[in-house]
Amino acid sequence: MRAVSIHTDALVLTSRIWQTNAVALRAGSEAMLVDSPYLPDELGLLPAVLDQAGFKIDALLATHADFDHLLGRMAFPGLALGVGEPTMLRLRTEPGAAQRELRDFDAELYVKRDSPLALGQVQSLPVPGVVELGDQEVELHPADGHTADGTALLAPWLGVLIAGDYLSDVEIPMISPGGSLGDYQATLARLAPLIERAETIVPGHGSALGRADAMRVLEEDASYLTTLSQGQDKVRLPAGRESVRQRQIHTDNVAACSA
Repeated sequence: MRAVSIHTDALVLTSRIWQTNAVALRAGSEAMLVDSPYLPDELGLLPAVLDQAGFKIDALLATHADFDHLLGRMAFPGLALGVGEPTMLRLRTEPGAAQRELRDFDAELYVKRDSPLALGQVQSLPVPGVVELGDQEVELHPADGHTADGTALLAPWLGVLIAGDYLSDVEIPMISPGGSLGDYQATLARLAPLIERAETIVPGHGSALGRADAMRVLEEDASYLTTLSQGQDKVRLPAGRESVRQRQIHTDNVAACSA
């Protein structure tokens, strides 16, 4: 796991698997962790790493209900998990889905855990809305399209936008079950003005980006989705996102849009 400070009060922790990002935000003496790293050893080290950096975690949030973003309670079992209202709805309508998917991917990657995922107490948060952190407020913005749920978080006093599974420099837009091309396009449109208010944009997977690079990724993603909406299955993927895995995601996107 790599830990990088993007502000004196913001820390990005990147897993060795899928470049999955978790973000610690701090305001005064309070701190929250958004999303989670993946591997058991990373989760085991997380409290000590954050404590050493001066982040005493008081709250956990997840941007959406994909299993790789829900593992925070494995590191902080005494805390409730905050999620946006759409994510709470997804968790209720898909009971056990995250646990099954985590089990299946762990088996594929030969990962062993001491215990299965237990979500415990989950707190629903209004989206759009705000959540207090110390004497500051974190803004919650709707971000569906990748999945049926999703929340982007803006910490204005830090200039940090946490985008969930959008604006990745390593992954093309992915329309998962429950997501839709139109909703994804609408989320990109909502993210554009949030990028303008931020200094650093952290995607769910990949590198933390400055404002100019995030806008470039957004424009590339919007162009890709436009070609997808036109029924084009043979497209040039953005530079740096042309791997065999991204080609498979594109094939899956075409199938999802034609279903």
